Amino acid sequence: MRITILAICTVIATPAWAEEDLGTLNPPEMGMDRVIDNIRRGQADMTTCASGYHFTKKGDHADARKIFRLCAEKGGYTAAMTWMGQLQNNGLGGDYDPDAAAEWDRRAAEAGDPVGQFNHGLALIRGHGVARDEAAGRAMVDRAAKAGLPVARRLQGAGYDLDEVTPDADNWKYAPLF
Repeated sequence: MRITILAICTVIATPAWAEEDLGTLNPPEMGMDRVIDNIRRGQADMTTCASGYHFTKKGDHADARKIFRLCAEKGGYTAAMTWMGQLQNNGLGGDYDPDAAAEWDRRAAEAGDPVGQFNHGLALIRGHGVARDEAAGRAMVDRAAKAGLPVARRLQGAGYDLDEVTPDADNWKYAPLF
């Protein structure tokens, strides 16, 4: 028995429209890679910005900074501002910078964010990253408490004793430098 193989070649002409960039077929809709792509494109939507929290919790503070910075600057998200303050104040994903941390919290506070108000109030009371102004700091904590922030109310109830809200392990950080 003899077997014959017949090969048929077909040439298909490619239409002109097929050469255009029509996007990515079946792009990733969720996940960390999508978030990073969104940040590269400068897309500061709510879902992308909320993902910064997950990046921080998984220990990827450098990418969390990228996400939160874009979302704070472009999107105006106050939660991203307070997260930037937290990252800066603890040297996560970059240098420890209490001045920058206080500035992020000030921006969030001025935008009406109770966490920003509380954090900026603490910075003012301590003189950490900003000039010390205990009266202005207490007023800022009072604004956060009036907005319903439980930790601010707790600090008020403790007579503004910072040991109520800060572990003594952090005393080295907040001690006067001179």
